[in-house]
This record gives sequence, structure tokens and C-alpha cells, in this order.
Amino acid sequence: MGQTKIFSGSAAGADAAVADIADGSTVLIGGFGTAGMPYALIDALIRHGAKDLTVVNNNAGNGDTGLAALLAAGQVRKMICSFPRQTDSWVFDALYREAKIELELVPQGNLAERMRAAGAGIGAFFCPTGVGTPLAEGKEVREIDGRTYVCEYPISGDVALIGAYVGDRMGNLTYRKTARNFGPVMATAAKITIAEVRRVVEVGAIDPETVITPGIFVDRILDLGTSGQHDAKGSDDAKGPDDAKGPDAKDWDAKDWDAKDWDAKDWGVGERAS
Repeated sequence: MGQTKIFSGSAAGADAAVADIADGSTVLIGGFGTAGMPYALIDALIRHGAKDLTVVNNNAGNGDTGLAALLAAGQVRKMICSFPRQTDSWVFDALYREAKIELELVPQGNLAERMRAAGAGIGAFFCPTGVGTPLAEGKEVREIDGRTYVCEYPISGDVALIGAYVGDRMGNLTYRKTARNFGPVMATAAKITIAEVRRVVEVGAIDPETVITPGIFVDRILDLGTSGQHDAKGSDDAKGPDDAKGPDAKDWDAKDWDAKDWDAKDWGVGERAS
């Protein structure tokens, strides 16, 4: 495994990080709404101008920034997502009504599992979600142990653009709260993974027990800490370090904390379903 390449957080650094994304690529873009959206990398992709893209995301853009701006630039041919319409998804809505963009609607759990399957080398899997609905039309249906399932195939990407919190020079990543969302599975499902992070630390500064995405899955890192810009779009991971709680508070060093110092609620961890 080679060393992960680190790019400065300047516009020029971001442009260099995405410079080889080709026309017609399938691009997995992290983010749950605005949380974890890799804005700097998306802006660079817009400047780069790659077109006829197939984009995979939970949503289909919010407002006029990030993914919505990429759609507005006319660079996306097809969206694969779970929630294409929200109150602020006017860009996608207008494009779809004018037949200027294709849509593949995928239930959220299936979306995550199809990408996870790609990363795990699974050729297909059977899932009950969508059985008996238009989403199952044209797909293989099979009864297993008295229950009906539909066959789903993996979703892989030519490139993944994800937002993380801290990365090291080997590409190991941590995330902050819900900004984690699809980032880990996307990183495994793409040929090339590019992550933008709040800051880069030296190898060994992140306790291996806290690594969420191992560096073997990460090819390039955009270090927003070198530009001072961070993420100013209003998402949860855009808050400064003084706003953080628990182990990601100001002056946090990942190797200096243990389980007694944090509360699961501070990391957005919900209670286990009964």
C-alpha cells in the first residue's frame, strides 16, 4: 500500500485532487443532507467540468450549494439516491420535471448495503425491502424460508468524495457524529477515494481503536486545516473545535482518551433497538 497523497486545502489543492475524474464516471458522494457533505471537493469537481456523471448520494442536493450546485452546472446525467425531494431540493426537482436528469430510487438501507456489498466483493444479495412495489419491477424475486426477497446488485464507484473529521498521513479517518453516514461504505466501494478532512495529524496520533475508515481505502486527502476554511456550509461537522463535545473537544489527542471520558450521546449514538 502506498502513502496516501495529501493535498492542501486551497482551491488549487482541491482542483488537483479531482483532476483525473473522467466524463461518465460514477461518483459516490458522502453526506446525509448537508452533514458530511464534501463541499470543497464538489466545488473543485464543478470547476473541473467532468460531465455525464452518475452520482450516488442519500439525497439529490439541498439549496444551491454542494451537490445541488453540481446538478445545476449540468454535469450529472443520473442520480441514484433515497430521498430526491425535500423542501429545498428545487434544483433536482426542476431538472427532473424537464427530463434533464435520470433517477434511480433506492431504499436507504438498500443503498448502504449495495455499496457495502461492492466493497466486500459480494456479487448480489436478496433483501425483502421493496418487494411488491414498483422498485422491484424487473428484478429477480425469490422465496426463501417462506419470505419473499428481491435480488439487489452492488453499487460501486469510479471515485468516492467523502467528508471526514480527522485524517492521518496514511489515510486513516475518523468522523464526527452524523457526518459519518455513508462515508465508510463509500470508501470501500470506490476505485479511488478522496476525503476532505478538518485537519491532518501525524501517523500514530489517532488511536487505532478509534479509526473508522482504515487508510488502505483512502487514496487522497484534502487538508482543509491548511487553508483555514473548514466547512462553512452550516452542517454539524462545520462547527469549530471549541463547539465539539467529548473526545473531539479542543486540543483533543485521539491517543489520550479512554472510554470513561465520553458519553455515547455526545457522538450521536442512539439507544439500541429492542
